[in-house]
Amino acid sequence: MSYAMNELLELTVEHNASDLHLQVGQAPTLRVSGSMMPIDGSPLTPADTEALMKSITPEVHQTNFKAHGGADFSFSDKARFRVSVLRAKGHFGLVLRQIPSKVYSLRDIGLPDKIRELLHRPRGLILVAGPTGSGKTTTLASMVNYMNEVRDGHIITIEDPIEYFHDHKRCIVTQREVHVDVPSFSEGLRRALRQDPDIILLGEMRDLETMEAALSAAETGHLVFGTLHTNSAAKTVDRIVDAFPGNTKEMVRTQLASSLVAVISQVLCKKIGGGRIAAYEIMVNTTSIASLIRDNKSFRINSDIQTGASLGMITLDTHLLSLANRELISPDEAMEKCHDPISMREKLLQSGAKLRNF
Repeated sequence: MSYAMNELLELTVEHNASDLHLQVGQAPTLRVSGSMMPIDGSPLTPADTEALMKSITPEVHQTNFKAHGGADFSFSDKARFRVSVLRAKGHFGLVLRQIPSKVYSLRDIGLPDKIRELLHRPRGLILVAGPTGSGKTTTLASMVNYMNEVRDGHIITIEDPIEYFHDHKRCIVTQREVHVDVPSFSEGLRRALRQDPDIILLGEMRDLETMEAALSAAETGHLVFGTLHTNSAAKTVDRIVDAFPGNTKEMVRTQLASSLVAVISQVLCKKIGGGRIAAYEIMVNTTSIASLIRDNKSFRINSDIQTGASLGMITLDTHLLSLANRELISPDEAMEKCHDPISMREKLLQSGAKLRNF
């Protein structure tokens, strides 16, 4: 049987799937509430995936694909989608991520009210960390939307690709797409500094040049947001410092200690009854944490987070345990996503939880 892309997109929206996977040798597959769900139908052939790819991929991205072996873009149809075109075993494949039609409030996504205070800072660096598919873009979109509603100024976003569209509200919002409006994140950031920004959002801090420019912008009077693929606040600090050459690390630690506002590290968990929910680790920079960063003692950051609840801080494992105790996620899900399985297992058993797989 042959497949039509508009029908597959309708199914994705109908099942509220987060992703649609199109790979040769497998029927089109939806990710629903974190689980893979192949649709009824025959496996896709190389001709199927090529036809499906060409039906939605603009010429410029097909050219980009031929040059680099991959292409990323977004488009709107039944809903808004982010698309990654890839080659596997010589054949075309696609992964389409469905972007929610509305931007959620900070409370909707489970961030504590204390986070709002940080979004009123005039300058500094706020990082959102987590693995691919952990909801970092959704968190950043909620933050941008909040600032757009309560602050005035100029917000510049540099994204690859643009996922959530933001209207001008109290702020002017300039959204620039890498490879479409600007050649790279670092070039976009360099140019943004000449465009009278108050708030700058970087979809990703991929390289040394971008990290360097982000730190400099945060120090010189801008509120800068960025994402990293790390799984804790301490590792986020280490990732930035480790990106710099050895002779500059001490200076970078000093820069980071003075400009960092907060790190929000997150994972997405399967929710009991369907859907997904984010679990967070939140680190707010204090005099004590700044000192640990300067002194290259990031391994001690976690103990400061544990004692910083009054500032809105929480460790990932504490949040996971809370979600499990409130029966929002299963004990097994908490075990799978936690940093310290031995301690988590002990606490879950003390609370009377039954563990199936651990």
